[in-house]
Formats: sequence, structure tokens, C-alpha cells
Amino acid sequence: MIIYQGLDDIQPLPNAVVTSGTFDGVHRGHQIILSRLTEVAQASGGESVLITYWPHPRTVVSNDSQNLKLLTTLEEKIELLDQAGVEHLVVIPFTRSFSELTSEEYIRQILLDKIGTKKLVIGYDHRFGRDREGGFDYIQAHQSEYGFEVEEIPRQDVEAVGVSSSKIRAALNEGNVHTANLFLGRPYNLTGTIVKGRQLGRTIGFPTANMQVDDASKLIPANGVYAVDVEYAGQTLGGMLNIGFRPTVSGTHQTIETYIFDFDKDIYGEHMTLRFREFLRPEQKFEGLPALVAQLKRDEEAARKVLGN
Repeated sequence: MIIYQGLDDIQPLPNAVVTSGTFDGVHRGHQIILSRLTEVAQASGGESVLITYWPHPRTVVSNDSQNLKLLTTLEEKIELLDQAGVEHLVVIPFTRSFSELTSEEYIRQILLDKIGTKKLVIGYDHRFGRDREGGFDYIQAHQSEYGFEVEEIPRQDVEAVGVSSSKIRAALNEGNVHTANLFLGRPYNLTGTIVKGRQLGRTIGFPTANMQVDDASKLIPANGVYAVDVEYAGQTLGGMLNIGFRPTVSGTHQTIETYIFDFDKDIYGEHMTLRFREFLRPEQKFEGLPALVAQLKRDEEAARKVLGN
């Protein structure tokens, strides 16, 4: 996949088959569009092009921008789109001035002048241009004027999977990783750096890796205990994860701590990825450390059962 950070370096392609959107999560609904994009490109001897935006448009134009958390970082989205077979990825910096482009300006300046679009494939509800004024009906009405074909993915095809980025965010905010993973078509993940914590886990027989998530815009699921796959240094390990404030030991801030099964290494400063498999229980306050340790042993047993460890 060829990646263009902005529009300066891209030259019009001879037979560009294009789609566009934020594609946060690259979920099963997005995958329908990507599959059709690839089919159309291959059938016409063209090259598939995906236009996306960073940062997320809502963080620029919406009043609730501070509350929006994302399912995928830009790096994660790039990797997933590459795996989906996209040949050209155009990442447009989304700014206030860019948001003011009319649909006419967007089509002429970007789809035609910059990319040389011959076919456009879009989801049934896709909108573009200032105030989301452009869409399938607008392009279809001006198709002969612009000189490219447009195909809309039927509403029933997209709605058949019942997926949206908003639904996935809502599920994760409730700790419902089963539904989130079903909609994503893969386990939800967090990637970050291992940092030093209070190291209390070592004193009770459950040493944990304390993660600092790389991107502050990434959605952290609801507080609680989860069974997770841990990807570290090219290997996949099992673990149980606690997200929360550790009320039993008077914690003061949210932490992301993973007890990695059958693992005993100092990995401070290193990276790892957590893939969420199942929610085990909400975070709770125990009467003391003995009660906490007893519950952690039950959590470990439950997590190992989920993971087949």
C-alpha cells in the first residue's frame, strides 16, 4: 500500500477506483465497502484508493470533540486498511478550512484534479463537503459533468451487519467486549508502553505490567477485569487485565494493569498490545488484601478458562 500524508505528493492515477470516509475501527460495515472497492478495481483493471482524514472530523467541527474517543489510532487504521488490500491510502489533514470545502470543490479539487477518480464507491449514507451537503444523489445528478461513475453500497447490505463505530464505542463503554469484537470482526486492542506503578501486585503474588496507552484519543473500555491476549516481543501470552482505580488499595487515578500468565521479566519501557477477549467482572472494593487475593485467584482461573491456558 502506498501512503500519502496529505495531497502534495499524489499524482492523478490512470484508473482510480475511490472510496472515502473516516473508517474508525475498520469494522465489519467498513469491510463490506472495502471488499466492494477491491472487486470494482480488479474488474476494471484499476487501482483502489481510500481517502481518510486525521484527526477525526468530529474533533474539529463538533462541540463534543473532547468526549470523542477512537477505536483505532491512525497507525492501527493504516495497518488494517493495508491488510484489507487497499492499494493507495490518502490521509488528508482535517482542518477547519478543509471542512469549509463545498461538495463541488471537494469533487473537483480532490477527487478529480488530485486523484483522477474514474469510479467512486460509497456507503449508502456517506456525506461529504461543507455541512455534509454532498452525497450519492448529488454525484449521480452531476455524473456526466464530472466524468466518473459512482456506485452506492445498498442500504440493506450495510444494515444487514448492524454495525457502526458509535455502537462499538457504546459497547466498549459498557465493558461489552463480546459485542464490540463481533462488530469489529476481531478483538478490540490497546497498545502502549509499560511504565512503573506502585508495584503492590508483586507483594501479593500478582505482579502486573502497568500500561500507558500510546494515543490519548484511543478509547479505553469500561473499568473492570478482562481476559486478554498479550502480544509482546513477537509472542502471544495469556493474561488478566484490570482497568480502574484500585479502590481496595486507595488508588487515586485510573490504571491499566495486566497480570501476564507464566511470565516473569522486567519489561519497563517496552511496548505490548492487549487484545480483549472477555469481560469477567466489574471493578469492586474488597475488605482487605486477603479478600482481594482470593478474588484474583478466581479471576485467573476464569481468564485461563476463556483463553484456553
